[in-house]
Amino acid sequence: MNDQRSAAGVAAMERAAAVAVPETVAVPGAAGEAVRPKGRGAALAPVALVVAGGLSVQFGSAIAVLLMPRAGALGVVTLRLAAAALVLLVVCRPKLRGYARADWGTVLAFGVVMGAMNTLFYQAADRIPLGAAVTLEVLGPLVLSVVASRRLVNVVWAGLALGGVVLLSGGGFDRLDPVGAAYALGAGAMWAAYIVFSARTGRRFPQADGLALAMVVAALLSLPLGILESGSKLLVPSTLGLGAAVAMLSSVLPYTLELMALRRLPAPTFAILMSLEPAIAATAGFLILDQALSTTDALAIALVIGASMGAVRSQVRGGKGRKRA
Repeated sequence: MNDQRSAAGVAAMERAAAVAVPETVAVPGAAGEAVRPKGRGAALAPVALVVAGGLSVQFGSAIAVLLMPRAGALGVVTLRLAAAALVLLVVCRPKLRGYARADWGTVLAFGVVMGAMNTLFYQAADRIPLGAAVTLEVLGPLVLSVVASRRLVNVVWAGLALGGVVLLSGGGFDRLDPVGAAYALGAGAMWAAYIVFSARTGRRFPQADGLALAMVVAALLSLPLGILESGSKLLVPSTLGLGAAVAMLSSVLPYTLELMALRRLPAPTFAILMSLEPAIAATAGFLILDQALSTTDALAIALVIGASMGAVRSQVRGGKGRKRA
């Protein structure tokens, strides 16, 4: 891994993409462009890695929902963040010296946002179906993409996403549970902030050091909340094991797979693939949690996915037009 910037910075700040992940690498090639391997199989390999990462995240979230009756939503957040922080500290071994106060302020803000994003999302997943929670959460990065692009065509994509949300809510969030929907929207706002601070952290800290340190901050902030809600339940061996599995599936494994993919995959393509997260989440919810989708729900999720993809594609085309001008 290199120290250039985060995948969030590549996919959302430079391309104003709809979705993003924490840390990335500066891939080899001219001007930091992704290397495109020759051969159909080689070209499909990074796509498979991104899809595998998405499956890992959302099936990890489904397991987290199963764990909530044992440890509570806040307890699950604590277990996930603490386990992920430990793994990242061991793997990255970040240096603590040589940074300015502004650097530490950035990583602290990143950690706070990361903790808030996870806490709000798991509170939402505890109250509404997983597919609906991820669909509402994706609106945060989508709004960031529309605002950052400043292109009129993206108003169309924003309207399409709004139509999906209206369908999902059935004309009112009372069908979903208004508290759960509010938590999901809050998680989306934190995801947008996460994109911004991930990019800034990636510019200030080498490799994945910033991510590891921010994860520690998020884990420490969540620890009192998890202990307050669940107490000694967090120390039950089976609960600890499931918490570690959630951390590996939802954090460590997808980050690794996505970093590998970004070495060979252009950021816009990566962002479009990540726009499929709501559909993957709905599938995980159906298979693991028995959360069946109605036709209206499926259409709503499809509208939001289409809006995300459209926002990414229009922004990429706009960027090419500006380069030619």
